[in-house]
Amino acid sequence: MAHDLPFSLDDITQALFAARDPRTGLSLTQDGQIQSCTLENGKLVLTLTVPRDAAQALAALCPAAASQLETLPGVKTASLVLTAHRPAGAPTTTSTGTAAGSAAEDTAGAATGTASGTAAGAGRGTGGGHRPLGGAPTQGPILPGVKTILAVASGKGGVGKSTTAVNLAVGLGMEGLKTGLMDADIHGPSLHRMLGAPAKPAVVDGVLQPVAAWGITAMSLGMLVDEKAAMIWRGPMVMGAINQLLGDVNWGDLDVLVVDLPPGTGDAQLTLTQKVPLAGAVIVSTPQDIALIDARRAVSMFEKLDIPVLGLIENMSYFCCPNCGHNTELFGHGGARQEAETLGVSFLGEVPLLADIRASGDAGVPVVIGAPQSEGGKAWRQIAHTVAQAVRTAHRA
Repeated sequence: MAHDLPFSLDDITQALFAARDPRTGLSLTQDGQIQSCTLENGKLVLTLTVPRDAAQALAALCPAAASQLETLPGVKTASLVLTAHRPAGAPTTTSTGTAAGSAAEDTAGAATGTASGTAAGAGRGTGGGHRPLGGAPTQGPILPGVKTILAVASGKGGVGKSTTAVNLAVGLGMEGLKTGLMDADIHGPSLHRMLGAPAKPAVVDGVLQPVAAWGITAMSLGMLVDEKAAMIWRGPMVMGAINQLLGDVNWGDLDVLVVDLPPGTGDAQLTLTQKVPLAGAVIVSTPQDIALIDARRAVSMFEKLDIPVLGLIENMSYFCCPNCGHNTELFGHGGARQEAETLGVSFLGEVPLLADIRASGDAGVPVVIGAPQSEGGKAWRQIAHTVAQAVRTAHRA
């Protein structure tokens, strides 16, 4: 918790206690544990861990608690995030009987709350169905108004997945698709920086409003928490955060929502695939064998979850010297293309390693905007064009 706030921990405790249920005596003070508290430009975000069995009841207290918190010095608006751990015990089973299904079901009870008192599992994003790319219509929970949901994933970190997600999403927007970008990389949220959108999102009637940047709308946990705070969260807390990003954000009507997943094949991936029906996944890898090993695992995971893999992208495919124009294959070259052929999936393109890409990310200007004529800008525009064609084909089907 930040130490430079214009009020004390006792002030927060008293505000939360004032919002207790008069019938049961239940309160966020007695039954919740404060994990973090940030205040920026008058917007207070308070994260609490609560008992799983009391999560729904405590979420109902959030609107009153937010009102009490808004009486504190310097606070104009307040929102609360509730996360809950699943009690130790036998693993839950699902109708599929698979380990993947059980793991996702175990985390499904994590709760989130905002000033509206919304709880995970009872959010706005339920009902309806959509058509997976190249597949038949699938019924299940989906965000209202979102036609297609795509995941950008990688088997390991450090391959430029988030940079790819940003430029793909902005590129899809430039292709004329109404696009949203959700940062599900809970432990390392960075998309707000890459988009140049570090400000806190607005809260209207207790619902978070995605931030507009470069022709798309976006939401990242990095907009809600202290950038210096370590996200030391277990699986259920990760689930709670993803639930809030899905259900407590006013995504509105979108042609496509791009979701930047964390690296690997863990809780966040299983949670998302249980929560919303993904239309497809894009896998990012670098050319060398050690990265491709993990890319294979990512492809295998999506295949087991019956999610189409739209294709592989080879990032950092080669280094183009800005002085002489010579290409140097620092990590090898063509590995992802060959792997795509072996796995029977599409190869979406190769992106070079360029100083422009690094500079654009640090400056908060996607390279498809800041350096569209660079090799990287043209590569991502072509990839976005290919993906946009697949999205439009699915919408017409």
